[in-house]
Amino acid sequence: MDIKEIESIIEGILFASGDAVHIEKLSDILQIDKNTLRSIMNRMMDYYSYERRGIQIIEIDNCYQLCTRPEYYEYIRKLVEPKHKQGLSNAALETLAIIAYNQPVTRSDIEQIRGVNCDSALNRLLDRGLIEEKGRLDAPGKPILYRTTREFLRCFGLRSLEELPQMHGLDELTILEKE
Repeated sequence: MDIKEIESIIEGILFASGDAVHIEKLSDILQIDKNTLRSIMNRMMDYYSYERRGIQIIEIDNCYQLCTRPEYYEYIRKLVEPKHKQGLSNAALETLAIIAYNQPVTRSDIEQIRGVNCDSALNRLLDRGLIEEKGRLDAPGKPILYRTTREFLRCFGLRSLEELPQMHGLDELTILEKE
């Protein structure tokens, strides 16, 4: 199989999926190693960018997704009726930041940091798919652990959690003691 055929297959897979596809899945489907696949994906991403195509391939947490370019949003918006999603409240944003920087984290840990109940914010974040349950803490009551999702990374334009901005001035301060 030549490189053009591989690129065409990747385009078809990403288009048909509509969601991000993990590099492992692409590697299995195409029967090529991940390093070669990453090289091909980077080449395709560069091509779409250089040619200023209407679509682009983005990488999110070792997954690739085909999507439209953000600079054409106003044109695409005219085609599809925009979903009038209400923005996140300050409480939800604070809760999301606590989860992002301290994950996995329990509801009581979040409430300890915020100083108020966070049930409503957690429910909103779960409904939006920005966070998910990661399991349960091995402690009395077996509290639920929360973490961010790939949707969180996509919404905030991050490839991975390592791209989260550093919290300056809090280096000496430990928000949560983790073992």
